[in-house]
Amino acid sequence: MTLRNRVQPDGQILDIPSRGLFTGNRGILHTSDKVMGAALWKHRAWICCTLDWQNRRRDVMSGRNWTELFFLDEAVAMAAGHRPCAYCRRSHYNAFSDAWGETLKAPQMDAVLHTARAIHGARRLQTHKAEARNLPDGTFVKTDKTYLLSNGAAFPYAPTGYGAPTSRPTGLVSVLTSPPMIAVLRGGYTPHLHPSAG
Repeated sequence: MTLRNRVQPDGQILDIPSRGLFTGNRGILHTSDKVMGAALWKHRAWICCTLDWQNRRRDVMSGRNWTELFFLDEAVAMAAGHRPCAYCRRSHYNAFSDAWGETLKAPQMDAVLHTARAIHGARRLQTHKAEARNLPDGTFVKTDKTYLLSNGAAFPYAPTGYGAPTSRPTGLVSVLTSPPMIAVLRGGYTPHLHPSAG
């Protein structure tokens, strides 16, 4: 059975067989029979974790301590509002914290990120508008399709990987990556991308 645990750049969670390059969580979102509930999150510490941590293995959605979510790559995780885990991805967390531009502890960053991504009472995340030419690599935008901006091009997103690059959009676009995450990208943080993004 394919579980509903694959996170998309807009924060939605779908049932897609492939796991992607990263895992993470937003709290306990599943019931005892491995079915996702209606909530998109249960706490503010949305993290992005490595798939391989000290060779540990666990059955997905097997306990009641967290719900394993999966991302195609780190740019997707960031667009969906997830920062690097300070435990299993410490060096990446440190680089993320440095790129943030001010000294904040994880709960403080989580509070800022949550305010920027969450819509109280909604089953979706916030978006905003920005000029495409001003957006850094690693940002997700939505026009006719969902695109990752990288290396001067726009890569169409699919859950299994990115399509062939096209020209970056111009003008005002809908942006999925939140302003604090964009600031981190501008501050020098480079997300780990799926190989299909070149």
